[in-house]
Amino acid sequence: MLTTHHLHHLHHHRGSTAVELDKITNLNTLIVEINSHVALFRDMLIHVGQAKDCPELREKIRKLRRTCVEALKHTAQILMPQVKSAMADGILTDNPHLVLLFYMAQLFLRELVKSYRLIQVVPMDMSGYYENRAGPSNLGNVISQILLCKQFTPDFNEEELCSITKDSQDIAVLLAEMQEYMPQHEAYLERNAALDTTGPWQAKRRQNYICKNMSLLCCVSRPNYL
Repeated sequence: MLTTHHLHHLHHHRGSTAVELDKITNLNTLIVEINSHVALFRDMLIHVGQAKDCPELREKIRKLRRTCVEALKHTAQILMPQVKSAMADGILTDNPHLVLLFYMAQLFLRELVKSYRLIQVVPMDMSGYYENRAGPSNLGNVISQILLCKQFTPDFNEEELCSITKDSQDIAVLLAEMQEYMPQHEAYLERNAALDTTGPWQAKRRQNYICKNMSLLCCVSRPNYL
């Protein structure tokens, strides 16, 4: 990531513009925010099943998960066109924002898989939490409630599993797109004895790891908590 010194140097570089500086500053801010969000998401998951676990915590985890997903997708929408444009012009350069975004998305995907399993193992009774709150905006449920004169309580745990599955799929697609533009030498930084004992973790192995994570998740209904 560019420092203040680099920004100052770039400002005096021929061809640099205020718009380019604003883009870099904006990306720096977004990357820092995502890093903080992902770290906080991981910390919150530590409390699942512990003394601090409660319906309020589960709701905070859900909202933060959605914040992380949207932040990653938003940042990628800003960054990837720049990376693709540079590659199209034949400019082969390491983009620190791309590398950081890739690693944070990868870490977040792992936390998503963990959160999925935690909800399966330690479900939370959210019925009391939603007694005085509006349920999911599902038209089918609303019609059923009117016709049957019966109030339906949303199954928070099932909805979360479905929502996490969809988010994981979105992040996996994002990772696959960024993977195509990752510097080759970055593969060495991902070397892990548990994943590869013969050499650097190449693109195919990274994609296999993503697919393996995705195979752990399943979804039986469309999520309403989106």
